[in-house]
Amino acid sequence: MPEEPYAREYMVVRNNEEQHSLWPIGRELPLGWHEEGKHGTREECLDHIERIWTDMRPLSSRRRSVQ
Repeated sequence: MPEEPYAREYMVVRNNEEQHSLWPIGRELPLGWHEEGKHGTREECLDHIERIWTDMRPLSSRRRSVQ
């Protein structure tokens, strides 16, 4: 029986542009993505991302707008 996708445990990941996503624990991360530290259910990880990722612009865009 296939595993229910929402029953998995996830981790929050971040790339070099400080964009966040969630990723199933146990799967290899794509190049350029790093574990951020939060693990939990899909909903817990999405809630965490919503709290910490308040500016959706990539880091390079934020830096350009300050100059």
